Amino acid sequence: MYAKDYHDLGTPAANGESVTLDIDGATITVPAGTSIMRAAALADRDVPKLCATDTLKHFGSCRVCLVEIEGRKGFPASCTTEVAAGMKVRTQSEALSKMRRGVLELYVSEHPMGSCPDSSRCELEHLAEQHGIGESRYAGAQTARHVHTPKPVDHSNPYFRFDNDLCIVCSRCVRACEETQGTYALTIQGRGLESSVAASQDQPFLESECVSCGACVEACPTGALMEKSSLAAGLPQRAVATTCAYCGVGCSLIAEVTDGAVSRMVPNRDGRANQGHACVKGRFAYGYATHADRVKKPLVRKRITDEWTEVSWEEAINYAASEFKRIQAKYGKDSIGGITSSRCTNEETFLVQKLVRAAFGTNNVDTCARVCHSPTGYGLKHTLGESAGTQEFVSVQHADVIMVIGASPTEAHPVFASQMKRRLRAGAKLIVIDPRAIPLVKSPHVEADYHLRLLPGTNVAIINALAHVIVTEGLTKEDYVAARCEKESWEKWKKFVAEAVNSPEAMEPVTGVKAELIRGAARLYAQGPNGAIYYGLGVTEHSQGSTMVMGIANLAMATGNLGREGVGVSPLRGQNNVQGSCDMGSFPHEFSGYRHVSDDSVRAQFESMWKVHLSAEQGLRIPNMFEAALDGSFKGMYIQGEDLAQSDPNTSHVTAALSSLECLVIQDIFHNETAKFAHVFLPGTSFLEKDGTFTNAERRISRVRKVIEPLCGYADWEVTMLLSNALGYPMNYRHPSEIMDEIAALTPTFTGVSFEKIDRLGSIQWPCNEQAPDGTPTMHVGQFVRGKGKFYVTAYVPTSERTSSKYPLLLTTGRILSQYNVGAQTRRTANLAWHSEDRLEIHPHDAEARGIDHGDWVGVTSRAGDTVLRVEITDRVAVGVVYTTFHFPESGANLITTENSDWATNCPEYKVTAVQVVKVAQPAAWQQRRQAAVPAKRPRRAPSPVGN
Repeated sequence: MYAKDYHDLGTPAANGESVTLDIDGATITVPAGTSIMRAAALADRDVPKLCATDTLKHFGSCRVCLVEIEGRKGFPASCTTEVAAGMKVRTQSEALSKMRRGVLELYVSEHPMGSCPDSSRCELEHLAEQHGIGESRYAGAQTARHVHTPKPVDHSNPYFRFDNDLCIVCSRCVRACEETQGTYALTIQGRGLESSVAASQDQPFLESECVSCGACVEACPTGALMEKSSLAAGLPQRAVATTCAYCGVGCSLIAEVTDGAVSRMVPNRDGRANQGHACVKGRFAYGYATHADRVKKPLVRKRITDEWTEVSWEEAINYAASEFKRIQAKYGKDSIGGITSSRCTNEETFLVQKLVRAAFGTNNVDTCARVCHSPTGYGLKHTLGESAGTQEFVSVQHADVIMVIGASPTEAHPVFASQMKRRLRAGAKLIVIDPRAIPLVKSPHVEADYHLRLLPGTNVAIINALAHVIVTEGLTKEDYVAARCEKESWEKWKKFVAEAVNSPEAMEPVTGVKAELIRGAARLYAQGPNGAIYYGLGVTEHSQGSTMVMGIANLAMATGNLGREGVGVSPLRGQNNVQGSCDMGSFPHEFSGYRHVSDDSVRAQFESMWKVHLSAEQGLRIPNMFEAALDGSFKGMYIQGEDLAQSDPNTSHVTAALSSLECLVIQDIFHNETAKFAHVFLPGTSFLEKDGTFTNAERRISRVRKVIEPLCGYADWEVTMLLSNALGYPMNYRHPSEIMDEIAALTPTFTGVSFEKIDRLGSIQWPCNEQAPDGTPTMHVGQFVRGKGKFYVTAYVPTSERTSSKYPLLLTTGRILSQYNVGAQTRRTANLAWHSEDRLEIHPHDAEARGIDHGDWVGVTSRAGDTVLRVEITDRVAVGVVYTTFHFPESGANLITTENSDWATNCPEYKVTAVQVVKVAQPAAWQQRRQAAVPAKRPRRAPSPVGN
């Protein structure tokens, strides 16, 4: 079912030379390869269709799209017939109408008029009405509707239902599952009148291989597959284009609104990042925005042991400001700081860092990117000159070899994974470097050519071994390097990686990967000819995260795989605006655009516009803030949209630091783990309640548009502005577009960005400036941003977190498709149907040695702490390695991760923790207490924000 007001053109666009033809007397010019159906639609001469839609290849089965072509016999299908120069097409005639009515009557015999719960959106019933069909002459006992064994309506999926009696077996849903999503979960079973759509082995949708992306639902031309929300709400009254607030893909979505509430979310077919696709989270899991747990009124308490008191916005803001002023007067200006959110908009993030620098008077500002992709910024900035990925997502369609390192795109970035799988099915080769057998290693119609199943913590060893093969076997692109890279750094690096210590044979006992596999993978990537690298947190969240990013850049430069489509180095960002939060100056040492605070000329620009003196001293990073809090010199913190107590490593250390603060102000939509240590709670807003922009992993700046009014009364940017004004530093923006104008005035890569331009172009990839007025899809074309690319020696240094007789296993962490980050959003949706708890994956050998069975409780102990999880026995992990997710606070996953971090950026080493696993009888005592705890009472209302 299409989005409201969408005009489906029937078949996908083509990109050949121009061809001019005549359709019903109208002259139209389209690219060669365009179908007559699409050309007719573009000429406002829509041809009837049922099996065709413009997101899928032509199929030619419904026979209602027949046309006449002058000089040709018969009635060809317009969806499968391509245009030709000088062609004359008729889409309407008495003969065509007679044939179409006959075909439509056959369909109506199996799908009587009025069958669909929403007939106005049923394509079949709409066509039948257009052709004057009220009932079918063929209705009777021998139709498929009466011959096949009736099936009950499948309500198993929490978001949509399947009614087989409304299905016309057009195959659009099956093709969408194959072509768009690439899961192959649906099929047509049976023959003739017994034909029907089936999920997997004729299972209920929830129990099948279906990943609930919704592509089948959107493709369905009748009411057979339909969202439950649409069934309940009815027709939408308006539709708003916005951007998803989950992962870093940044899908463009259409929010349909009925009676002031979102009734349906569908992918925007014009979306540049998602190409008209979505996943179970973005398409369906938006209900958290109006969940009963939403905090809608400001809350204050003097001590964290007190109950919350509900107060007015004015009282909460004034109390927070007075506390921050008191703390700075007592302990100094650097005794407070702030944390920006990678879930908030660019404009909101920019204002928080401005608040900290201009109103607080300190550079103590950081962001959650510290604990995920800060090594990306460091590594790519030093080697290539810019702290961001090099490609747009569609570039993958030109790749010959795809290397995925430390990422599981199908689980964490599923919409991009679908694009990647499309290219792999077309013949591209795949190299996976991961300790775990991620789904891409082997799935329907996709299988990795090489899976380098390395031991956690040995990334740099394996990247050096790959480079060793490429250098010593003469597979480097010498001309490319000579023209585009620094000669001295190249020679130094080449000599380093050629050393025998970096050979695959020498590294085999270190990485656990057979030397011949490393050699084969290296040759495949180097000889591409187009080799593209995509990586995730399995690269950055290590003690050598920055080293590994530089190693990846080294490999790409040495093989000439930068500066064009089909190649590149692309970090897969974890949250919707991680890239944007970094771009906006959320780090303690950098202003927006990654310019250092110690640069006098840069600082002068900000001082001139902000009318305030700014510090030239680098501020505290998040780990430094915790340490300063524990030593008594850091006493106040403003956190917007981050749950540090759940997401940061070594939870006991984090909570001890938060407990020591005299004033912790958090701004969020739900009570979370960090709120337990807060003194002021300022309600936040979801992406549906605000205007602004997000920047995704491909540097694409997309609009976020307000769909519903803020439930708490203010958007997040307005709350920050209120706090700044209360602190004595004036902020008086009327709309987020004015904030973006200020960002553009101060940030060289954003000088050409404005809301007007984004609305006009759809989205923009920075840099967007005089040199690139419409943005930059591919970076480093012709030359690198830094001028000459620089190679760095990347010596492998083993992590200090090692196994021992006491802690013999290595724990690594990751995500699962249905849940997101710390789960604050997805845990409050029906996605719990797929994943309701974090589980520990363990290899059958390790489980047997410990007497562990599937589903048992196991105690997991590290040098930092311990927790209890249920176990899942699987060979997705290797012997000696265990794996878990971190979506549920009751799992306590970060109680056991340590404080080890990247040498350059302090990014925590989440991916390597030495642990022991033993069978236990029940959850840990703290988990039992948490589960038994009575829900907090509703905050009391008092006339004053604080008591005696």
